[in-house]
Amino acid sequence: MLHVVFEDDELLVVNKASGVLSQPGKTRDGSVVTQVRANWPDARGPLLVHRLDMDTSGLLVLGKTRRAHRHLQQQFEHRLVKKRYTALLERPPLAAGGVLRLPLIKDWEQRPKQRIDWRVGKPAVTIWTCADRVASDSRCTQASHSLGCRVYLYPHTGRTHQLRVHMAVGLGIPIVGDRLYGQPGTRLGPRLMLHADLLQFEHPVTSESVVVKVDASF
Repeated sequence: MLHVVFEDDELLVVNKASGVLSQPGKTRDGSVVTQVRANWPDARGPLLVHRLDMDTSGLLVLGKTRRAHRHLQQQFEHRLVKKRYTALLERPPLAAGGVLRLPLIKDWEQRPKQRIDWRVGKPAVTIWTCADRVASDSRCTQASHSLGCRVYLYPHTGRTHQLRVHMAVGLGIPIVGDRLYGQPGTRLGPRLMLHADLLQFEHPVTSESVVVKVDASF
């Protein structure tokens, strides 16, 4: 069952559950796109504007009309959409925040993993900050959650597995529940603790700012 958090005649924003595909896969269905086509048969066009990893939960925007899809897609391509993710890290980082600029490319020998490659990787930029810290703190000195340290992630690019690689490899601290990039002995838990909790974009018809927020369930 889809959790719809915003809808009008032009677009739809849903809160995707962890474990659900954004679009149909080669061997799995029940994706967000499949459910939208079944429940909104009058919707036209490609629908899906952007994607979330299957293991990641959170907000997805879909265009119900061709003009809405085209307009929204252009906003993502020109990086005009504001996005924020909440994640739980295995342990507190030494700093209270920072910027990671680490180019990514497919790891063909360990598919579907991605890897950092300074020679041929595509640019990938993530801003991160501890979510629960005192303003005067220069670093996260203790876990802010019973499962780990909560951080906010602001991707300026949208590479596959970008946030997961940037945390696990770039920061050296994997996201709780990351079965691809977690280190031996880390806590897997029931799911990947990564959630797309905020989207802000321009409405494709009214040009008004649309802000949608759904807090993480962890």
